[in-house]
Amino acid sequence: MLITSLTTVLNHAPPIAPGIGGVILTGVQAMSTVANFAMETNPQTAAQYSKFAKKESETDEKMIGSRDGMTLIYLPAFVASSALYLFQGMTNLPFLPQESLAGQFVIAHFLKRLLEVFFLHRYSGKVSQQLSLGIGMFYTLTSVLICYVAYPVTSNTNPLIPIVGSALFAIGLAGNFYHHYLLACLRDSKKTDGKRYSAPKGGLFNYVACPHYFFELVGWLGIAVVAQQMNAYLVFASMTSYLSGRAWSQNDWNRSKFNVNEWPLSRKNIVPFIF
Repeated sequence: MLITSLTTVLNHAPPIAPGIGGVILTGVQAMSTVANFAMETNPQTAAQYSKFAKKESETDEKMIGSRDGMTLIYLPAFVASSALYLFQGMTNLPFLPQESLAGQFVIAHFLKRLLEVFFLHRYSGKVSQQLSLGIGMFYTLTSVLICYVAYPVTSNTNPLIPIVGSALFAIGLAGNFYHHYLLACLRDSKKTDGKRYSAPKGGLFNYVACPHYFFELVGWLGIAVVAQQMNAYLVFASMTSYLSGRAWSQNDWNRSKFNVNEWPLSRKNIVPFIF
């Protein structure tokens, strides 16, 4: 009975990338999903950027301005996914991926992040150039992977899938932008009140430490839904593990910096009322 049920679930599960390479890729993604949370909650292994970036005097790595670092993180993925999309329409090369809604969403996601880097966020610190390049490489590979494995727009699929996926992506995009806007306003307020750090408030900041992470995950879930492919869902799972770990660390940091009136102990990490 158990074997029959497991077989039924696997038969209805989204497919993985084909061949031995697909099996290896899926295994690596699964291991990354398991490891990311623990790595990001450990100060020794967490990615050293934003509030957790090392000071220039504490490292031998080359440090660059945070705006330049964030550009290195997002620009390569945007260029790679955009190039694949443009080449799809200009050529008939068989090794290029077919046009997909998931691929278009990936372009929109990284374009939004770049526009925020250039026109919304306020930066003051520095970040490791090597770290920025490493994260940028990861995002680039992730973007190319989704473009290649996603179901093409011409495939016959359940008509509800693109509707549900598009709704999730739009909610994620809008919610992420709104909470990034609140953080940018907080930066402006610090210039007037003289405080180095102020507790974020408004929106879901009244309930969790990182609502912008929550909505980013909603957007990645939307991409996975329209991609209809297991490796895209594993991208979402890996991002969930990674951002949940960073949200846990951010909440711990907030509790150490602000008193209970500014930052109540009841506030969760990333999912309101739950975690």
